[in-house]
Amino acid sequence: MKIFYLLWAMAAGIMMPVQAGVNALLGAQLRSPVMAAFISFFIGALFLAAVCLALRTPMPGINLLSRLPLWMWTGGILGAFFVTTTIILAPKLGAVTLLASLITAQMAASLILDHFGLIGYPVQPVSIWRVAGVLFLILGVVLVQKY
Repeated sequence: MKIFYLLWAMAAGIMMPVQAGVNALLGAQLRSPVMAAFISFFIGALFLAAVCLALRTPMPGINLLSRLPLWMWTGGILGAFFVTTTIILAPKLGAVTLLASLITAQMAASLILDHFGLIGYPVQPVSIWRVAGVLFLILGVVLVQKY
């Protein structure tokens, strides 16, 4: 079953440079990366609403929503920053440099999140091999950017 999840993650990874390129083209046509990000999120929200309806996912009650810590509401803001950033940087860096930089930073941050078990991640201590992997990613960013 783990192979299914790995393949699913890889499919989502393939979609990242495609999404950045599509959104960057939209941003260029609209002459606004922020408007392109808004449209991307709006269409995404409509799609997710349709999926929730199709799956008959119940709406959470106001009681539950009001008890959630404020930091749990920041996911949309973080996503908006991420998408807007890719719209702006995709045409400036190209797909390989953009994604290599994003993935390297994601992995470095993930080392910390895993090591300390932050925001719900299971604790997975930093090891020399994990650090080496991130260092190789940094080298990869340098190589794809330079050559």
